Amino acid sequence: MKQNKALSMIGIATKAGKIVTGEFSTEKAVKEGKAYLVIVAEDASDNTKKKFQNMCDYYQTSICFFADKTGLGNACGKEFRASLAVVDDGLANAVKKQIDLLDNLEV
Repeated sequence: MKQNKALSMIGIATKAGKIVTGEFSTEKAVKEGKAYLVIVAEDASDNTKKKFQNMCDYYQTSICFFADKTGLGNACGKEFRASLAVVDDGLANAVKKQIDLLDNLEV
């Protein structure tokens, strides 16, 4: 599975206390300007994807659609998560870099 490096980076960020998970916490981090990267599961509902896309566009926060709910949840030690936010700039860049590498491999 090629997603392992990106999911590992999410796990590292979680252990460092730099991840907020769940819809409410993610939304709060974006609105407070604390989120550097929002990750929404690819199998999240269309409504959830649209909500976070619009919110991140408005607050000028990076967003990507990656993995599935179970994969994101496992990466941060939970059962499943549809959304999470990275609240550290350096870790956000590292996670985004890994996801971008995956996107380039798939093309």
